[in-house]
Amino acid sequence: MRGLAKDTAIYGLSSIIGKFLNWLLVPLYTYVLKQQSDYGIVTNLYAWTALLLVILTYGMETGFFRFANREDKNPGQVYTTILTCIGFTSLLFAVLCCVFAQPIADWLGYPAHKEFVALLAVVVAMDAFASIPFAYLRYKKRPIRFAALKLLFVFLNIVLNLFFLVVCPKIQDWSVISSWYDPDYGVGYAFVANILATGIQTLCLLPAIVAEKYSFSWRLLGELLRYSLPLLVLGVAGIMNQTLDRILFPFLYTGDDAQTQLGIYGACFKVAMVMMMFTQAFRYAYEPYVFSKHKDKQSVEAYADAMKYYIIFSYLILLGMVFYLDILKFIVAEGYWSGLKVVPIVLWTYIFQGVYFNLSFWYKLTDRTQWGAWFSLIGLAITFTLQVIFVPRIGYMASAASSTVCYFVIMLLSYFTGKRYLMIPYYLKAIGGYTALTVGLLVIYYGVRHFVPVHQMSISMAVGTVLLAVYIVVLIKRDFPLSGLPVIGKYFDHK
Repeated sequence: MRGLAKDTAIYGLSSIIGKFLNWLLVPLYTYVLKQQSDYGIVTNLYAWTALLLVILTYGMETGFFRFANREDKNPGQVYTTILTCIGFTSLLFAVLCCVFAQPIADWLGYPAHKEFVALLAVVVAMDAFASIPFAYLRYKKRPIRFAALKLLFVFLNIVLNLFFLVVCPKIQDWSVISSWYDPDYGVGYAFVANILATGIQTLCLLPAIVAEKYSFSWRLLGELLRYSLPLLVLGVAGIMNQTLDRILFPFLYTGDDAQTQLGIYGACFKVAMVMMMFTQAFRYAYEPYVFSKHKDKQSVEAYADAMKYYIIFSYLILLGMVFYLDILKFIVAEGYWSGLKVVPIVLWTYIFQGVYFNLSFWYKLTDRTQWGAWFSLIGLAITFTLQVIFVPRIGYMASAASSTVCYFVIMLLSYFTGKRYLMIPYYLKAIGGYTALTVGLLVIYYGVRHFVPVHQMSISMAVGTVLLAVYIVVLIKRDFPLSGLPVIGKYFDHK
């Protein structure tokens, strides 16, 4: 258990740090790229890459862990068989996309940028292939090497982006730079930086790639595919629930400025990702603490505790971001501020998404994972329908709201369905009380903002600070006494 906690901390910390550092590219792009439409291209194409990565790995990561741990299988043969299969399909995908880059670019609406399609196709292919060596490192319990290589990519990507988008424009007159640098290429250098960073990361994985003696089995491959391909349905449905809004927007939006609107939406959507990073950090940090408080590791009370505190701290982050949005807006350039109205909506989406994932305990513990697939497919149908109907009418606000409705519905479906199979005593009264308090504080805040002149936002921020203090006081008084904090808690112990 001590080793598991250590590995979890390394994986979790590296993931959070990586996401945060990668998130710092958002202000870079919005302040440096000349037009919002350029960031719209980035938003759309990276949404496609997330979906394609799930398709190109087709559940084989999970298949590797399942079969490598079976006593009747040779782990080395499992690894090399999967590596060969993923390598072949990834290479085929990259070649086809490069050959047909122009038709694909025409279909996506970027006829003048076929090279973007080719670059990202190669990136996705390398990422799909690299997912298996990364799984191998986890199987071999090499968390430090795993985390180091993941962070290496993030570091290289940021440095290369800074070099191409910030440094090169200032030294483009140097002969060594002017011989290849094109200042009009703009957003294209974001994709160049990505492919270079991914290529270096893949080369660093070479020791893991050749770690096992090569052995390929067609029979084993058939077993692996029968096990893994059904997971593809769940994976595709799940990732589409998260990315469909940015994939469909250029096809559904009827205005002439679709890429500009998508760029504004994508940048402001990223502002709200602070919630995702904080909630992930909470799950890594607090859940082990909750479970350690229960002698029975399967205790349903532990799941109820985790849910309650997850929601409490999610509301705290929601209120903090909404009340100080007038400061947080400087994360993106002024030309994107018109889209900040989606931030509260996206924050609610992340909260519902987190609750839904916490609720997934019931079907994982009872081996009824088919319900997870059904919920994902239902959510996908909701997201798709709402976007098709409302994006042409109200633009990216429909994109944001459709995801919120999607996760709210499947959250409720998972809760009421789960009650039939595993009764977890969630603290509904406490959760309802905090929900009512949060909504009430938001109503008061927006009511004040309605009457405050635009040039006196300091007044609304002061009100927001008072309201946030009210929430914190209630939190401390009811569920998180300061005496429980490590080291400094003794100074708040009221015996």
